[in-house]
Amino acid sequence: MKACALLCEVTRKCALPIRKGGGNIRNVSEELIAHVTRNADGSWRTPQTLEEHLEKTAQKAELFASKFDSGVWGKTISWAHDVGKGRPAWQNSIRFRTGFNAFDEEAGLEGMPGKIPHAIQGAMLAEQIFGKQRGRIMAYCIAGHHAGLPDWSSAAGTGKASLEYQESQAPGLDDIDPSIVDGLSSLEPGMPPWKFANGLDMPLWIRMLFSCLVDADFLDTESYMDHDKASLRGEYAPLGLLLERFNEYNLKLDRDSDNTTVNEIRRKVRSKCIQMAAEDQGIFSLTVPTGGGKTLSSLAFGLNHAIKHSLDRIIYVIPYTSIIEQNAEVFRAVVGSEQVVEHHSNLDEKDSTYPSRLAAENWDAPIIVTTAVQFFESLFASRPGRCRKLHNIARSVVVLDEAQLLPAKFLQPILDTMQLLSDRYRVSFVISTATQPAFGQRMIGDSKFRGLKNIREIMGSPEEVDQIYRGLERYQVYFPPDLQVKSEWEDIARELKQYEQVLCVVSDRKSCRELYSLMPTGTYHLSALMCGQHRSEVITQIKQKIRDGSPVRVISTQLVEAGVDLDFPIVYRAFAGLDSIAQAAGRCNREGKLPQPGRVVVFIPPRPAPMGILRKAAETTVNIVNGNREDPVHHSLFGRFFSELYWKINSLDENNIIKLLDPKQNDIKECSMYFRTAAARFRLIDESTHAIVVPYHDGAALIDSLKTNGPDWRLLRKLQRYTVNIYDQEFDQMMKRDALFEASPGVFALMSDADYHPDIGLMVEPYFDPDRFIL
Repeated sequence: MKACALLCEVTRKCALPIRKGGGNIRNVSEELIAHVTRNADGSWRTPQTLEEHLEKTAQKAELFASKFDSGVWGKTISWAHDVGKGRPAWQNSIRFRTGFNAFDEEAGLEGMPGKIPHAIQGAMLAEQIFGKQRGRIMAYCIAGHHAGLPDWSSAAGTGKASLEYQESQAPGLDDIDPSIVDGLSSLEPGMPPWKFANGLDMPLWIRMLFSCLVDADFLDTESYMDHDKASLRGEYAPLGLLLERFNEYNLKLDRDSDNTTVNEIRRKVRSKCIQMAAEDQGIFSLTVPTGGGKTLSSLAFGLNHAIKHSLDRIIYVIPYTSIIEQNAEVFRAVVGSEQVVEHHSNLDEKDSTYPSRLAAENWDAPIIVTTAVQFFESLFASRPGRCRKLHNIARSVVVLDEAQLLPAKFLQPILDTMQLLSDRYRVSFVISTATQPAFGQRMIGDSKFRGLKNIREIMGSPEEVDQIYRGLERYQVYFPPDLQVKSEWEDIARELKQYEQVLCVVSDRKSCRELYSLMPTGTYHLSALMCGQHRSEVITQIKQKIRDGSPVRVISTQLVEAGVDLDFPIVYRAFAGLDSIAQAAGRCNREGKLPQPGRVVVFIPPRPAPMGILRKAAETTVNIVNGNREDPVHHSLFGRFFSELYWKINSLDENNIIKLLDPKQNDIKECSMYFRTAAARFRLIDESTHAIVVPYHDGAALIDSLKTNGPDWRLLRKLQRYTVNIYDQEFDQMMKRDALFEASPGVFALMSDADYHPDIGLMVEPYFDPDRFIL
């Protein structure tokens, strides 16, 4: 009786027809439902109508897409995305559910068991109304707005997920509510805003339109589902105010800083960045030695350049999470904590429930700090959660910090995309590093390297850059006389024990733990098996000991090389690529306060660098070092180093990403692109990884909250600092020994803090004995 009474009460309130079978729904669009949800007291909220959802989503998507002259396209695609909900079968599915519910809150979760598809009808209707040339472009976005951008056919192995197969199996379009069809037919998107070049031009534009659609869809759905949460979005200060805060911060910094040569050069670098910010948009390089103040100087460029050209945000793309945490803290101190979004976890990719989908970041803050993995994999992704933020890359300044670490086997699609973002989407890039990679167009061997056009150096001429480097000469690098003679870990540990303050950097975490196990109690360990919060706390302790002059020894993987501002008198580095050696050297006498140059000691480790690019980089370094013993890490050598390294790579597009996406290399008549296959192949990390949430300090309470309340965008943002990425094999091992549990759909956490060591982090080995790490 209670269930029947509730059902009658809801249908009287909403004036919705209740039916048990098929038949035609009345042609009154106000009666078509898009979404339903409950109020806090458990009662049903007035459903959101389909017409309201389509109109509001279309308005948002039109605004987003207008940033790249495609507003009407965004509006049209968004109006079409849910027209499949205007069918009697789908309307019946949302109204009826067994048990004590009158509505199915998750009827829209396409692809879940028992849910009626609705996306493919909109895709087919777009092709029917606008023709194959324009309609097929829309169809990719519409068909994929839940499951992700599809491949055209099953040729690449995606089978029934392909757009061609979905269209062949979809029911007819005759029973879609006519008012919804009329609304779509009234729109006229016109032709695309520019003539597409070969390669990634068209697929990038489609993915940008897809981003506008899914973000608009998520935002409007969130506004209906949780108005309080939605109201928290977008409360950011204008960039002009952030620039005022930045200027005030730097005035105080200059007043309080010692008048050293290093600080004088940092001010010069910052001044040059502010001057060059007035230049036209495009691609810039910022070539400054480590310790030269690139972080604040690039922010100075970004804020001034963005205001000059009416851009929306600055996006920092950083190779390692360890630097993200450090740089994000700096930016928060400068402009305010609420103005910075730190985004580096893959916790946002779980699209299985509405709340988790709504938690995905859309990068609407004025300053974004993210990883190269997050940034570039998103640009080649197919999933809605990953693509959602892409339209907010348009009209921005993107700073690529330590850009030399971009993986060479994906370099061609990465550089092609960067060029397109600059040419089509009003994105200015700053390639910021002490070891500039060879990204400009050039000949490599007998082949032309299709790099970036017209890269402008912010610091000026080669002579001006050289002057900066000479002014910041703070260390001397010592290579072993014979690069073939290996040192044992016991020998290296014996040498390190001689120094009270010393940093040793190795090329892999196994070597890191082996050497750490030979060091005295109190030695610090740093690797990516420690969560972000853990690493931040350890780095803070290390910095304090350095300032106090206390003994401090650190064994670390290469995560400290790219921007972590440690300052040691002595640095040891296992032999590696020339760029890695130079970056490690940047942690030596960083502030230039020693009375004599610091010492950087390069040694040959017991095992060579891991196979692949790291091994080839080390081999390339041997030739350069043997030919330049006097100054083997001079900044002018890096162009040669990277050119030789790229020449040794089998392919700069090893997984054929460009071919998969370029319709002119597939079937241009069918507008054939393979979005899903390309996304699966574009992985900057060679092996698949899993993000594991660990109960380190506050992480335990956050895991409990996740279990109890489910995912929430604010909670997931906090959890990012308590995650560790592990490889598939390690994940499988930990699952077999019951070390992990699923705290939320698709989100795994440690079962016990016994598997997280307070000194070295996550213990992935099945039978790990922490005592062997203590002498």
